[in-house]
Amino acid sequence: MSLQPLYRVDQARALDRRAIDELGIPGYTLMCRAGEAAARWLLQRHPLAQRVLIYAGPGNNGGDGYVMARALRRAGRQVQVLVWPGDSGASADARRARADWLAAGGQCLPLDASAGPADVVVDALFGIGLTRALEGSAAAAVAAINAAGCPVLALDVPSGLNADTGHPTGPVVQASATMTFIIDKCGLHTGAAADCCGEIVVAGLDLPAQLADGEPPAAERLDRDLLARALPPRRRTAHKGDFGHVLLIAGDDGYGGAARLAAEAAARGGAGLTSLLTRPAHVQPVLSARPEIMVRVAAAPAETDKPARPDVLVIGPGLGQRPWGRQWLDWALQQDHPLVLDADALNLLAAEPRQLPSGSVITPHPGEAGRLLGCSTAEINADRYRAAAALAERWDCVAVLKGAGSLIAAAGHTKRVCPYGNPGMASGGSGDVLAGLIGALLAQGLPPFEAASVGVLAHALAGDAAAAEGQRGMLASDLLAQLRPTLNPSC
Repeated sequence: MSLQPLYRVDQARALDRRAIDELGIPGYTLMCRAGEAAARWLLQRHPLAQRVLIYAGPGNNGGDGYVMARALRRAGRQVQVLVWPGDSGASADARRARADWLAAGGQCLPLDASAGPADVVVDALFGIGLTRALEGSAAAAVAAINAAGCPVLALDVPSGLNADTGHPTGPVVQASATMTFIIDKCGLHTGAAADCCGEIVVAGLDLPAQLADGEPPAAERLDRDLLARALPPRRRTAHKGDFGHVLLIAGDDGYGGAARLAAEAAARGGAGLTSLLTRPAHVQPVLSARPEIMVRVAAAPAETDKPARPDVLVIGPGLGQRPWGRQWLDWALQQDHPLVLDADALNLLAAEPRQLPSGSVITPHPGEAGRLLGCSTAEINADRYRAAAALAERWDCVAVLKGAGSLIAAAGHTKRVCPYGNPGMASGGSGDVLAGLIGALLAQGLPPFEAASVGVLAHALAGDAAAAEGQRGMLASDLLAQLRPTLNPSC
């Protein structure tokens, strides 16, 4: 079973053109299918809604809105349509949709007209082609939609949101739901899209699935089924040696919590053995809380008292940027084990770039990603897909770009995006848990790209389970108790 494919705007346009040219489906027929699909969804989801306000833009997105208005009027709903002035720039299909709406008895009010109260507002202003910031009357319309105080349905993409990147360049509609047409778009699933899109519904418009054959997706959306496929039940005869040994180097003085969180995540993630090299002050607290972790003290890599040869190294949580952390990072980069680098290991690497061991995984948040690429956090967030790919290429590794809609990228792989997770995870220590978890999955034999994907997915799902008691006040340690049921989906 494949993951849900996501496409860029240019690919969506190519598929739309293919439906017209190769399947012989007129563009106006596709527009009618889109508007009618949106009307059916609204009637089903909001059956008591009687008053619908539609903002119709100048292009085909507005045309979808006119068709939707007609279908809702037939269903007995009161529909008001606020329209972009004139037909300048409108396609023939959009002009036809507007004429059909008027012929059916509908009216068009100016975009800035004072509309009555609505039960649902529909954003049909601008579609997937918009790349500039909205201003003037368009920005005012977006502000009015956001102030409506009722559910908002966006058609294809919330107006003001880049459908490729998920980044708004200015005012953007805050939708309760987004119905996107034919195929799903990359920009609906990462970055600011999490605040703008709401529930995402894909309307295929009765087109054959084969339409996208030969058009490789630009990204894929992770789903829960990946856990069962990647983590089958263990053999009855299995022993701890089958599941690998993770060595974590973490926790300079004052940062023992990060070390403990990452180490316990590795153990809860299924590693057969988990070792921790840390500062003396952290040994007793970690052993008292989790005696299964083998904790050692080492002041410098020159010491000979090291754990047995590990299968995977995790370095960075609470590492600090003082000599202790720098020395251990130097040592780790000389080993031939798969390596997971997080937090200060990434900051040290950005300050002194070096080649990573084969099979390495890095897990930066946008600020760390900016340092690794020599750019600003704003530039990272402006196109997270491009940033993730650039990290993977620059450092020749698997890159996990954390944040809303975390991304996984690596050479030779289709980028993946995680639709799960919640704001309760935005607290200190969540990244330490993820680093330890990915280390454990690598130790169990998952290839680096798969380990990163499964780790991001399980981490997010554990966070969602922990958030059942509320997001505010959620701690990173709350995820640890949820890892075991998350990683055993067949139980």
